[in-house]
Amino acid sequence: MNSIEKARSISIWIFIVPFIAINICLLLVTQFHSLFPNQGDILHSTFPYFDGGASISRTARPYPSWLVFKPAMFLTSYLLIRYWLFNKDIIKYFEVDHKNLKKIVFFGIASAVALTVHSIFLGIKFDNDLYKLFRRVVMLSFIVFEIVAQAYLVATFWSFKKKLKNYINPLILNLKIILVSLLVIVAVISIPIVSLPGDDFIGIQLKFLKHALEWDYFIGVISFYLLTFFMWKKQANL
Repeated sequence: MNSIEKARSISIWIFIVPFIAINICLLLVTQFHSLFPNQGDILHSTFPYFDGGASISRTARPYPSWLVFKPAMFLTSYLLIRYWLFNKDIIKYFEVDHKNLKKIVFFGIASAVALTVHSIFLGIKFDNDLYKLFRRVVMLSFIVFEIVAQAYLVATFWSFKKKLKNYINPLILNLKIILVSLLVIVAVISIPIVSLPGDDFIGIQLKFLKHALEWDYFIGVISFYLLTFFMWKKQANL
């Protein structure tokens, strides 16, 4: 059984695929204006990681951007499911009945399902407040499920880190713990901000702040998988 090598191999693609997809969508909508039938969908000079000039969905939902975004997210969802199932096998190898095992699998797979649902409905216009709320809840669910699954996973590996000493780089495990901790802290701080009505708060343009936060936070979430690739030693096999 080579679950470690499979989890390691998949993890790098869970980072690469969505990272390339969202940035291709950004490049298309800001640089290749002639490709868009509706010129109202185009954007001019903006780098949303810093200036918050657009949300991820704003760059991904118009045609032809969604032709890149949706397949990439479907593939990412599939890879996420495989990743969490491989981690289930890894944990069971070291501790068969670990208390966090079911939680990790549940939240990990739930995050993949939420990402799939979000991708399916992206770009579908329906002027209904309930529908808009549904989309926000699905996207929030993806983030929450993903962070919870990541937190449980690093806590689990930390709990039997001595058994993993021949399989992992402990420095990278520590970096993953720091990353997840930062993601949790930022999420807690950000919830009141993103929940505020309107686009202005004591002179701060919340719209741009929310958009920049969305881009940077998403990169933080998928960076967890980049660190996974470097955490497992290449020769490690179960």
